Amino acid sequence: MKDAFGIPQSLLVLGGTSEIALATTRRLIARRTRTVWLAGRPSPALEQTAESLRALGADVRTVAFDALDPESHEGVLGKVFAESDIDMVLLAFGILGDQARDEREPVSAVRVAQTNYTGAVSAGLVCASALQSQGHGSLVVLSSVAGERARRSNFIYGSSKAGLDTFAQGLGDALHGTGVHVMVVRPGFVRTSMTAHLEEAPMSTTPEAVATAIELGLRRRSETVWVPGPLRMVMTALRHLPRSVFRRLPI
Repeated sequence: MKDAFGIPQSLLVLGGTSEIALATTRRLIARRTRTVWLAGRPSPALEQTAESLRALGADVRTVAFDALDPESHEGVLGKVFAESDIDMVLLAFGILGDQARDEREPVSAVRVAQTNYTGAVSAGLVCASALQSQGHGSLVVLSSVAGERARRSNFIYGSSKAGLDTFAQGLGDALHGTGVHVMVVRPGFVRTSMTAHLEEAPMSTTPEAVATAIELGLRRRSETVWVPGPLRMVMTALRHLPRSVFRRLPI
């Protein structure tokens, strides 16, 4: 169960090698979290992440999980929930893709969509059902401001995040009153190894800053978290710009 401040004692991370997920898990372990499940494709990186978290005093287990294999999700994730109650699920997997290549190679574009959206829909519904059966828990979904409005520079990735964001909002409404809390996290440009090759955007942030915002959101039982906070007003303004103006912006 969560403590009086909303911090989970047990955590399931979908996307166990995500830098944002790792920063969040470290922060939660420092507060109260004691049991962590890292779900991801088996790899040395997944095991190294698990070892680094064990060194912090947590009981960390790994589970083989593939976002692109939705038929396996119910069985794989069901075994985790069968072991014990899970207080929080962090849905953190996703790929950025390569916009230029993905436009040339539709199969690559579909892989971005299947990973970021359909894989998340499948895993999200499985976890939501399990949390509802428990009668408690939080599902935290890492979305992105890229999903707020399509941009020429990353509309394939952005469209997948837009779908994920809408799905998570609707799921939160569907679970309202069941004891299950859904929180959508919308970071701006996050400085990670995945974005190291890209030019840094204004109001960029870090995995640690996102982790701090997630913890605060859990304490407040927020439904939507923007990182950094002022991005909310920026995106509100951009969302209402005429397309003829928006498409000329250098973003």
